Amino acid sequence: MRGLARHERRWASDTVPGKTLSGASSPGNNSSASAATEEEFVEVTLDLQDDDTIVLRSVEPATVINIEHDAVSITGGTNTPSSVSRSPTMRRSSSNRLLQFSHELKAEAVAKAKQFSQELKAELRRFSWSHGHASRALSSSTAFQNAVVGAGGGGLDSALAARAVRRQRAQLDRTRSGAQKALQGLKFISKCKTNGVDAWNEVQSNFNKLTKDGYLYRADFAQCIGMRDSKEFALELFDALSRRRRLKVDKISRDELYEFWSQITDQSFDSRLQIFFDMVDKNEDGRITEEEVKEIIMLSACANKLSRLKEQAEEYAALIMEELDPERLGYIELWQLETLLLQKDTYLNYSQALSYTSQALSQNLQGLRKRSPIRRASKKVLYYLEENWRRLWVISLWVLIMVGLFTWKFFQYKQKNAFKVMGYCLLTAKGAAETLKFNMALILLPVCRNIITWLRSTKLGYFVPFDDNINFHKTIAAAIVIGVILHAGNHLACDFPRLINESDDIYKQYFIHDFGQNKPQYIDLVRGIEGVTGILMVIFMAVAFTLATRWFRRSLVKLPKPFDRLTGFNAFWYSHHLFIIVYTLLIIHGLFLYLVHKWYLKTTWMYLAVPVFLYAGERTLRYFRSGFSSVRLLKVAIYPGNVLTLQMSKPPQFRYKSGQYMFVQCPEVSPFEWHPFSITSAPGDDYLSIHIRQLGDWTQELKRLFSVACELPKDGKSGLLRADETTKKILPKLLIDGPYGAPAQDYRKYDVLLLVGLGIGATPFISILKDLLNSIVKMEEQADSISDYSRHSDQSAGASDSSVNKVSPKRKKNTLKTTNAYFYWVTREQGSFDWFKGVMNEIAELDQRGVIEMHNYLTSVYEEGDARSALITMVQALNHAKNGVDIVSGTMVRTHFARPNWKKVFSKTCTKHANARIGVFYCGAPVLAKELGKLCYDFNQKGSTKFEFHKEHF
Repeated sequence: MRGLARHERRWASDTVPGKTLSGASSPGNNSSASAATEEEFVEVTLDLQDDDTIVLRSVEPATVINIEHDAVSITGGTNTPSSVSRSPTMRRSSSNRLLQFSHELKAEAVAKAKQFSQELKAELRRFSWSHGHASRALSSSTAFQNAVVGAGGGGLDSALAARAVRRQRAQLDRTRSGAQKALQGLKFISKCKTNGVDAWNEVQSNFNKLTKDGYLYRADFAQCIGMRDSKEFALELFDALSRRRRLKVDKISRDELYEFWSQITDQSFDSRLQIFFDMVDKNEDGRITEEEVKEIIMLSACANKLSRLKEQAEEYAALIMEELDPERLGYIELWQLETLLLQKDTYLNYSQALSYTSQALSQNLQGLRKRSPIRRASKKVLYYLEENWRRLWVISLWVLIMVGLFTWKFFQYKQKNAFKVMGYCLLTAKGAAETLKFNMALILLPVCRNIITWLRSTKLGYFVPFDDNINFHKTIAAAIVIGVILHAGNHLACDFPRLINESDDIYKQYFIHDFGQNKPQYIDLVRGIEGVTGILMVIFMAVAFTLATRWFRRSLVKLPKPFDRLTGFNAFWYSHHLFIIVYTLLIIHGLFLYLVHKWYLKTTWMYLAVPVFLYAGERTLRYFRSGFSSVRLLKVAIYPGNVLTLQMSKPPQFRYKSGQYMFVQCPEVSPFEWHPFSITSAPGDDYLSIHIRQLGDWTQELKRLFSVACELPKDGKSGLLRADETTKKILPKLLIDGPYGAPAQDYRKYDVLLLVGLGIGATPFISILKDLLNSIVKMEEQADSISDYSRHSDQSAGASDSSVNKVSPKRKKNTLKTTNAYFYWVTREQGSFDWFKGVMNEIAELDQRGVIEMHNYLTSVYEEGDARSALITMVQALNHAKNGVDIVSGTMVRTHFARPNWKKVFSKTCTKHANARIGVFYCGAPVLAKELGKLCYDFNQKGSTKFEFHKEHF
């Protein structure tokens, strides 16, 4: 640095009370200093180098020149020792501007001294904070504090002095990366259009619709600016903006609305912060009291639908005052609110997201963008084949069998005499009939759940996608519909009319052995056994198929009473049991064929024999097993969000895996209905538990029954309706059947798990997390026991080795392949977190290795950066730092706001776990499944990390 002397310049510095280099420059802070009898100045020497950097060379006492009432020092000499203070090079993007200031300072030193000194003080403050000179500022601030305290001598003066010192130390450098993110927050219109003109045009359009006599009334302000869901917050915003203009009005004009809109959408953080402060400071005294903090917390809680936070507003207001007002002056100021907002990220050190850049996606997909269209298309085809080859070969085999059966019957009947009269209509009808017999037999197999559960655990599970059994069942049903149309349509509209319109001679020549001596009429053909059974089957299957569609099963179709009973799960359940009648009619229909008379050629019963036998055995097994598996209820609780939790005894023979489900029946609700629910207890638990959300008439009645039996909470328990074995009232009886296989049960095959649950869709993953936690605890206990044994063993080395070898196989067997699990739970109700609060706290306490990472997302709260959730974020960070509890979920797990950025989630997971096999398991509404599947495809293109997607819908 000695060789850079030619760049040396002398810059003046402003007054530094008490020799403070990083003191605040506001009048409020310097008022006490102005009373001092003597002011001290320093001379600062900086090097401006060729590479646009600044080097601090020295800081030493300087000569003073008084200009008006501001004391500014101008140095006359140029030879100054440079040994007082040295520092590494500090790069500044504004170095060119500073260089320009230095030249202006030489030319007009007196005129520019005050402005330049303020700039220099800010630079020195940043420098001292960034390079460890805080001790110098602290000592100076302490001297300043002592001076003020000595002058005042009172408790109030001491508190004011302490706050002044805190204000000096709280001056933040907004160019630092940590503050830059926070400075983007506190937006009142978070989802404003990119083009500000378009956004204002939309507001103008709303103004034109809502205006009355050319004015927009206060009550319509929220709807006009797009805050319809936060009306109370918008009204407070309206009042704050009015107070800033010294107005107390109930209506505003278009010009005033534009002024309000300009302030709301101002890109300046200071402007937005001031508006937010004014919303809280209703009496306009520049101070916020605890009561005003409580009011804004309640307002934010109401805007974000956080009822519990609203109830605890007083407690959290006291927490904020405790943090921001340690001097206990009873109020806080604007700078303190700014400090809490900009430093909230320092509190959010719990349940943080993965610390990897979200740019990994663009990097990973960069090669894909550069590929040619042909190569890109071939890559898509290869990926599709890789992901769907199991489905493709099964569907292909099924289609080939149907084509073969259709072709066989087609050519077989082409050789018959009937073809000469009825033509290709007969061939099409008979070919379709053969596929119908095959599909009517095959459709029973995908719903043999016990067989499917057993098969998916065998090697056959690698080749056959047993998890798609219900989808295959629906596909077969669609093929049956097509077959029925071809078979019945050709018979009724083509074959029968040709037969009855044929001459008697032709009839006697070809059909006398099939239909008798006399040529039948059309009505004779329809009302025969063949015709009646066929028509009845078509009717029953049409009813069952219609009521099984999503519109009827989900009650999306609204019908007037009493036809509303045709919608819902009950209608689907009972109509599907018409299959017993349908199969009986099918067998009868197959025995009375017009053109086939030999019994061994009537093959319908042959197709149906084995599948019907297997299905009958399946239902019989389920009936007897459910009778033997009557369970004893241990605990019952009714949670917010209409969720019923049942904890029951586990039958001795009931063995299951995490992720599986079981069927539940309550005879008091319905003696026939069985409903599936995911098991939320872990296999190692000595009980079974399920969580049931009220979504239909059956679950609604079940909750009503248990609500009657439950009791009000006792002392020391949460405000939930509960029941257990000590409850005086008799609990309803439950029967269970299972367990049955599900995609999530294969989670142990993967190195990393990404578990995504929407609402009640988190239930299968709770069991997985508990099972992982149990495995982690067992492994740690086993490692501790082996370590203790090795430490205290007095045996020989050989004996020790043999002992360890005896333990090693067991350790290898229990070794957990999964290294990390990331659980994302997205819900829209705050009360949902109560469902699994105990599990989340247990994981947070016991998972010392950080294998499980949990992320809760509450979509009812506005996203981070929105002014409506800004104070909630502050309180959330502060409360967890103080008490270790999240204010939203009531657990040790942080709650994020709005919806996750799934692309960023995948990017971080992919970057952290390169070359890993990641199992993505999703349970929830179908809408998100497409997005997650698409992201798995996108990230798999790079080839290093493999995402395998599995989904369950409810």
